[in-house]
Amino acid sequence: MPKKDKHVSETPATQWLKARGVVYTEHPYDYVDHGGTAESARQTGWSEHAVIKTLVMQDERAQALVVLMHGDCTVSTKNLARAIGCKSVEPCKPEVAQRHSGYLVGGTSPFGFRKDVPVYAEATIFDLPRILINGGRRGFLVGIEPSVLTQHLCAQPVSCGLRDH
Repeated sequence: MPKKDKHVSETPATQWLKARGVVYTEHPYDYVDHGGTAESARQTGWSEHAVIKTLVMQDERAQALVVLMHGDCTVSTKNLARAIGCKSVEPCKPEVAQRHSGYLVGGTSPFGFRKDVPVYAEATIFDLPRILINGGRRGFLVGIEPSVLTQHLCAQPVSCGLRDH
């Protein structure tokens, strides 16, 4: 028997999207600790390549930045640093990421961040017709057109991904 559609109450991310008139679809799923994009892709029936993860990182000056990457790829921090003109980039510790974003790790959305931070998106994301990306809560993704990332987040396309095999 198919699962009933769950309604997800508003999050800072959905409020942000609505305020900008962005059309999105809701894709709730049962959150699994450490399940990552493989689990959310399995439950939603989407390709893991189209499920985009939101990663909070920092440069050598501890300045926060967001990296959007295909679920089945890994960020090369060396390639990212080179692409954005930094000496180094590293993932933020979970508590630091939460302080910057206002979201729990596992529920981090690039929309409705607590602070304005630069956003970088793997360039090949823009080749996809639609993507799923975190909607601001664990177990909740939103479906959008990738152009939303550049039009509303000013995301800068970069090439820093390594395909996981």
